[in-house]
Amino acid sequence: MPPPLTDERVRKGIEGVQQWQDGEWMVRSIFGGAAVKTYRCPGCMQEIRPGVAHVVAWPIDGRGDETDRRHWHTGCWKARDRRGPGVERSRNAPRYG
Repeated sequence: MPPPLTDERVRKGIEGVQQWQDGEWMVRSIFGGAAVKTYRCPGCMQEIRPGVAHVVAWPIDGRGDETDRRHWHTGCWKARDRRGPGVERSRNAPRYG
């Protein structure tokens, strides 16, 4: 039986280990009501606005710790094995070409 949803658990999110092609990751689901800051998703380079449910992930195999955590849109995180890395562009950069 999973632990009860306390106020602190809702605020911090529910976490667990996930296995991906590039290793094991600690992944924490953040509920929309607990998302209070704006973050940049490394999968699509778009903002994750306050109030938007998302995930936080960081490697757990010795390559990093919680300081290496990144906030991802849930769909971007799930699709990351099928996508190339996001490329951040300046506002004036050509979109295609």
